[in-house]
Amino acid sequence: MQRNRRRDSKAELKLRSELHRRGLRFRVDLPLRTPDRLVRPDIVFTRARLAVFVDGCFWHCCPKHGTTPRANTSYWKPKLARNIARDHAVNRALAESGWEVVRAWEHEEVQLVANRIEAAYARALAAIG
Repeated sequence: MQRNRRRDSKAELKLRSELHRRGLRFRVDLPLRTPDRLVRPDIVFTRARLAVFVDGCFWHCCPKHGTTPRANTSYWKPKLARNIARDHAVNRALAESGWEVVRAWEHEEVQLVANRIEAAYARALAAIG
């Protein structure tokens, strides 16, 4: 597991490149403190209070591509379940702190994800005024 990157995955790099091409500027891997936890979204739009996560299909149990390893299932099942529970807790903590969260799967088409993010960004800026 040491070789699994915490940031700069291929899917994340493609998405950041597309967002930058569209003129959106953001922070990468910026720590956000909520009352009960420290969160590090993959992409953060600070002014709009928008946090973006690019979730890996294996690590976050994608309903389309997620798999459970056959070896050492007594370790992997609880580990992957904790990942999902943590994702929900992070979404809740950020929402309670006034952040909007956008989650994308690594297999999703970059253009579609960028469209969702751009729409959320525009809504957030419109709400600010």
